[in-house]
Amino acid sequence: MKDMHERIRSIGLVPVIKIDKSEQAAPLAKALIDGGLPVAEITFRTSAGQEGIRIVRNTYPDMLVGAGTITSIESAKRAISAGAQFIVSPGYSKDLVEYCLEQDIPVYPGVSNPSQIQQAMEQGLDVLKFFPAEASGGLAMLDALSGPFPSIRFMPTGGINTENIGSYLRKPYIVACGGSWMVKSELINQEKWNEITTLTKQAVSAVHGFTFAHIGLNEASVDDCMAASSDFSCLFQPITDGNSSCFASEYIEILKKPGRGTKGHIGFKTNDVDRAIAYLSSRGFKAVPETMKRDTKGFLTLAYLDKEIGGFAIHLIRSK
Repeated sequence: MKDMHERIRSIGLVPVIKIDKSEQAAPLAKALIDGGLPVAEITFRTSAGQEGIRIVRNTYPDMLVGAGTITSIESAKRAISAGAQFIVSPGYSKDLVEYCLEQDIPVYPGVSNPSQIQQAMEQGLDVLKFFPAEASGGLAMLDALSGPFPSIRFMPTGGINTENIGSYLRKPYIVACGGSWMVKSELINQEKWNEITTLTKQAVSAVHGFTFAHIGLNEASVDDCMAASSDFSCLFQPITDGNSSCFASEYIEILKKPGRGTKGHIGFKTNDVDRAIAYLSSRGFKAVPETMKRDTKGFLTLAYLDKEIGGFAIHLIRSK
């Protein structure tokens, strides 16, 4: 189950889908994959859910597919028989959880209070759906719950959107968020697959929250660094002189000797460096191991990528 948790965490967002016709499943899955989200929680809110899971699993075997709105053992059986790789329930049912554990399939029951969390812990669960997230207190509630339950991680669902997903995913106790704004029923029923792909790309961008942090310029010597700093001082006052570089504002770093990158480096902030590296690895980038720095809890805070862009090395910084 840990492998499933980490696979979902590396993606960061699970689209929660309701389809009215099973034939909508394959083109919808393709739209999500094209948008950068190779995962789907197909709900059992309609009779098409079971067959939709079967179709996606057969058509796109590399896509991660789970079943949502599972409220009984009977529906769990049907979901698993269709090929569901994980089970999501809106509430907590001891019997349902027990059945899924017996089948060795990851299950994420919905919780919203301490009593439900304790029941889940008694059954050995450590990743839980938090539902309905915003209506149950959102981040303030999750912050409060993470205190007495430091070993529990959450997948909040309900009220999540492009505006607030970043604030959720910056929290270390969040595995991923569930959301449906990119897969609204009207878009699916009108077969607006290109629009779903566009919204999915926007959602992926919000998941990572890449923003410019600073640019670092390589200079050959301390004298060259100080000369450049003097020129920058016409624009930015004061210049901060450090051991290995000078900073002209928080956005421009001038190095006293050549560092990484032919011309220098560019830093980008992101909500989660581990997740960003997982995303970028599918696009041809890898992290340079010796540059990776982690905090006391093991979360990656900084890492350089192995390829330059325009002569600049790229490094990622965890947003606070």
